[in-house]
Amino acid sequence: MKYNLAVVGATGMVGRKFIEILEQRDFPVENIYFYSSQRSAGSTLIFKGKEYKVEELKEENILNKKIDFALFSAGGDVSLKYAPIFSNHGTIVIDNSSAWRMNPEVPLVVPEVNAEDIKLHSGIIANPNCSTIQAMVALKPLHEKYGIKRIIFSTYQAVSGAGMGGLTDLVEGYKGNPNKKFPYAIAGNVIPHIDVFMDNGYTKEEMKMIDETKKILHDDSLKITATTVRVPVAYGHSESINVELKKDFEISEIFELYRNTKGIALKDDIENLVYPMPIDAEGKDETFVGRIRRDFSCDFGLNLWVVADNIRKGAALNAIQIAECIIKDKEK
Repeated sequence: MKYNLAVVGATGMVGRKFIEILEQRDFPVENIYFYSSQRSAGSTLIFKGKEYKVEELKEENILNKKIDFALFSAGGDVSLKYAPIFSNHGTIVIDNSSAWRMNPEVPLVVPEVNAEDIKLHSGIIANPNCSTIQAMVALKPLHEKYGIKRIIFSTYQAVSGAGMGGLTDLVEGYKGNPNKKFPYAIAGNVIPHIDVFMDNGYTKEEMKMIDETKKILHDDSLKITATTVRVPVAYGHSESINVELKKDFEISEIFELYRNTKGIALKDDIENLVYPMPIDAEGKDETFVGRIRRDFSCDFGLNLWVVADNIRKGAALNAIQIAECIIKDKEK
């Protein structure tokens, strides 16, 4: 069976990655429709060798079609306005913005972690934050086997997480040109500030990681803190994750657990300097885990280093995997 698909925000960085991955995974597409803002409408995109005209995102261009899935990556305001229009027209919306993530009526899904939550949707499913997605893939097996008491996230996030403006700031910064996207130069620098600051001193990005983790793992008792940092890397978020488990463990058990976890690529051989790096994760589907070691400063403490392609697994691929889960369940 084939499906009619819409890509909203098709000309953006994640939109184009949607198209690339749909082709690579041979997603069962009958008809595909590309939507963008008025500014990009009328341009063309190629899908499986065929040229398609990009349509302006407006209601009259939605209601004249029967669309099964809509993959959104067009910002929160657009999602709040148009996701219900698609949904009310019988489309399942998978949204990459933060607009719906903490809505109690909308499931927040990482397929390797909580695919069962997909069935709770009422037409809209939320894709988590990119930094949250890779962390959840790494933490879910630990939470299942040992239970998690506390998490400390420290992230080192690529500039592509801020869109084309972030990449431009990095490239132009190394040429000596002034920054436009970030508050300070990112070339040769790190900025401990992603998204806006909240009244509690945390940034919105940090609070996303905290709140989304609790929702995805269905555990409001988790003690979590986060510091998110922008680094001069093009693609691939890195995370130092310190976890306090509820039960003791052997390090060998942790290695074995990750060897047998779907979606994880274990890279941990310190004798041969093997550990995850963004340069290795770029363009890959897996979440890479390494630098696994006990934290001796507390009982049942564990340190992990987790890396993934933020535009691929952290955005486009995760959304497409959600759609694939729905199709698989429907066709059983």
